[in-house]
Amino acid sequence: MQPPQTRYAVRPDGVNIAYQVFGEGPTDLLVSPGLASHLDLAWTDPDLARLWRRLASFARVIVYDKPGTGLSDPIMHVPTLEERRDDIRTVLDEVGSERTALLGFSEGGTTCVLFAATDPERVESLILYGAFACSEPGEEVLDGPDRVAAYERSVAALRDLEANWGQGRTLDYFAPSVADRLQRSAFATFERAAASPALATRVIEAARRIDVRGVLGAVRVPTLVLHHAEDIIPLFHARMLADGIPGAELKVLPGRDHMFWVSDFEESVSEIERFLTGSAAAASPERALATILFTDIVGSTERASEMGDSAWRQLLERHDRVVRDQVAEHRGRVVKSLGDGTLAVFDGPARAIGAAEAIRDDLRDLGIEVRAGVHTGECELIGDDVGGVGVHIGARVGSIADPGEILVSSTVADLVVGSGMTFTERGEHELKGVPGRWRLLAVGDPAARPEPLRAAAVERDMRLSDRLTLRFARRAPGPMRTMAELGRRAGRRRTKASR
Repeated sequence: MQPPQTRYAVRPDGVNIAYQVFGEGPTDLLVSPGLASHLDLAWTDPDLARLWRRLASFARVIVYDKPGTGLSDPIMHVPTLEERRDDIRTVLDEVGSERTALLGFSEGGTTCVLFAATDPERVESLILYGAFACSEPGEEVLDGPDRVAAYERSVAALRDLEANWGQGRTLDYFAPSVADRLQRSAFATFERAAASPALATRVIEAARRIDVRGVLGAVRVPTLVLHHAEDIIPLFHARMLADGIPGAELKVLPGRDHMFWVSDFEESVSEIERFLTGSAAAASPERALATILFTDIVGSTERASEMGDSAWRQLLERHDRVVRDQVAEHRGRVVKSLGDGTLAVFDGPARAIGAAEAIRDDLRDLGIEVRAGVHTGECELIGDDVGGVGVHIGARVGSIADPGEILVSSTVADLVVGSGMTFTERGEHELKGVPGRWRLLAVGDPAARPEPLRAAAVERDMRLSDRLTLRFARRAPGPMRTMAELGRRAGRRRTKASR
């Protein structure tokens, strides 16, 4: 198979996402990459090229470079999961894929989890390989010395990658079976071409704070969790995913390579093929993950009494206009007016918080003070209306907020990691009619958010030899695969001789 043509899907903000499509199987399969990728260099890697050809034997495969990495446009900030989820939508729309299977590798798995939860009607099935729900589990997960040691090894590996990006150290942790001096040198070129050191550092920092445990229960599509037993990403992460996603199947495979294609991947791909080509129940479109925003006018009864019916009605009309405009501006939908408040729904928490901030600030100019509550959870879709426990939680969160405050559930705070948004702890609360205690946080001052990366910081740190390698990769990937294969075989022979 010849490398396919690289094309570009354009996001609403003008950022170009590089993608490729290959294979003619009956099922669409989108592969969401891990930390960084590079479409051109991928085809010069003999093992990865073999993986692509094998997947293409039973699926139409869609691969892409995330914005800020590989052939996609550079970006000046670390994207949130919400943005990464939207990137998948943009690519799928561009290639005309209405319904697809998702293969989320490593960090890309969390993006696929969010997409499957929010857009179940577009997801045939979900496969998570070497993925995780949260990078920093608590004591309830780290309940023994073996798990603590595995967790500490993975944290140390990420810190080393941050400090040495561009040196090929990724192989030492993610593909130890092929890591030698020659392969490390070749992979250093990939690292430098795939992402700038500044962006790689920020993305790794964000990955360490990812937490989608609150989303897992809302995934209602057939799910397969694959993991190597000795992966640098500890096995308990796979068990956490499989336990949290209803009906998920867990398959633990022998091996230690996180980049599973560098070793004998046939067992892995056979599991993927079995899962995709077998029969599976379809997802129910009547339930989906959504972000709920409730706003409420503070002291509305007293204001109405003071102003009189006519003046109050006019003020409410201006209030409703502001809310409608800001919800639409942040790509949400007003579900209903609640007299002195509003229920709106969004496909991501960062947009809901942005809308709440804009509504609060605009209404202050009209002399109206509001409180707001935001929650992300599974909701029932009832025509144009929404219902279910997720909506009740959002309402209860909003009712606790102080005047002018935007209060969010911990699930919301976990999902906007990387956005720069800050939060202040508001403790654990019992929410009327909802079981358990809920950790709530107040949204911090937008002015305290970090500045975006400067243009120089997102430039790839590439040498002349790297640029020549990329040029050769585009023009003659076949000979480069052959050279890489010969080098890898020589490395394996040296390893065997030294034993």
